[in-house]
Amino acid sequence: MGLHLLDMLASGGATFTTADATRIWGTSPQVTHVLLSRLVKSNRIERLERGKYMIIPLGAQKGRYTLHEFVLGSMLATPYAIAYWSALHYHGLTDQIPRTVFVQTTSRTKRRDHLVAGLHFWVIRIAERKFFGEQRIWLEDREVLITDPEKTIIDCLDKVRYAGELVDVGLALGNSRLDTGRLADYAARNGSSAVLRRLGYLSAFAGIDIPRPKPVSGSYIPLDPTVSWAGKKDPKWRVIVNIDIRELEQMK
Repeated sequence: MGLHLLDMLASGGATFTTADATRIWGTSPQVTHVLLSRLVKSNRIERLERGKYMIIPLGAQKGRYTLHEFVLGSMLATPYAIAYWSALHYHGLTDQIPRTVFVQTTSRTKRRDHLVAGLHFWVIRIAERKFFGEQRIWLEDREVLITDPEKTIIDCLDKVRYAGELVDVGLALGNSRLDTGRLADYAARNGSSAVLRRLGYLSAFAGIDIPRPKPVSGSYIPLDPTVSWAGKKDPKWRVIVNIDIRELEQMK
């Protein structure tokens, strides 16, 4: 009976929701709950979070087999986009490999951190005006949304703590594949003065021709808010240069 139920579920893919199971099996919600509990206990499926599951292939051990981590991440929020450091690495904009999969959403979530099949996921909620610039990719026959290269840069300048290291984001700006006009447009759409200033300083330092807004006034902000704010002040962009600027020399 268990294998038959799994075969029915597998027709819709390797991941599914409680509602999917109820619809596919044609059972009541109560019966669906009982059947899913039995399948979890028999290590036939793994619970991703409340109401969401993954089918474990025969012969695989629970917690050791997994789909591509981005496919799993796509199940954790609606709407969603794989973003920040995860997207930065996917697009080849950093060699640093993240140990966490970062998922962006506009929805309220009960949990931000998830441990699924031994993988760590972090769900970040953002304002709706900042949710744009996604592209579709295909992984293991599944469509996954991920922020495009330019949006990834802007997101990392907005929430530096999810970017790995700001130096890597700065170095990524020197990638010739980036559309500088799109970068400027995305920075304006983001609406954050901090993003505009960080982009302005880093691109000016590297001599990259990005249509930048006029220098802004206001209090100084750190270039990297995740480390000590001690550093030289740049009066044009009103940023505190609190990173080792020598690491950015290769941008030029």
